Amino acid sequence: MAVKRRPTGTHHGDLRNALEEAALALVGERGPHGFTLAEACRRAGVSVSAPYKHFSDREALLASLALKGYEEQRRRYRTALAAHTDPVEQLAAFATAYVRFAAEERALFDITFLAGLDKSRHPELAAAGGVLHDDLMPVTSRIAPDPDEAFDLLVQIAAAAHGLALFQQQDMLPAPWDTRSSVEEQAARTARALAGGKTR
Repeated sequence: MAVKRRPTGTHHGDLRNALEEAALALVGERGPHGFTLAEACRRAGVSVSAPYKHFSDREALLASLALKGYEEQRRRYRTALAAHTDPVEQLAAFATAYVRFAAEERALFDITFLAGLDKSRHPELAAAGGVLHDDLMPVTSRIAPDPDEAFDLLVQIAAAAHGLALFQQQDMLPAPWDTRSSVEEQAARTARALAGGKTR
């Protein structure tokens, strides 16, 4: 998601988007815990009282961005799944799309997974995560018809992709395996190995 910076102090007709863009930029610079709502206001060029027209507090602002993160993931994952008909290759494409999202949308990834948002307070986030599950379970169910095994397979592949994404972000992979393309290939290979093991 590209962040469009608006000159400080200029008038705008979309306060909500301006605050979200400012917060996204700050997360990109400092992480999801490294800014205040007042700083987001200053970055957006609005008064410190402005956000309360749309967001009750900083967490509500982050939750709105996390929802965008889930929506962007769903778009990417659906595109990845649609590119293949074989379920093993669909899951490899999903794993690739997962680590690519983490690399290309670092701020959204951090907000969605690392901000520690309370999903009991923001049930829309749990619902959005459930939609991703509902999109992917039919794929794993083609490999493992038992619902518990299908869910286990999905968790294993997603967990592997998530771990690889974090390894790359935290520079935990040695050269030459620390490039984005290498991590994407590792995620795909791991997904194929996990899914392929279920088909034997």
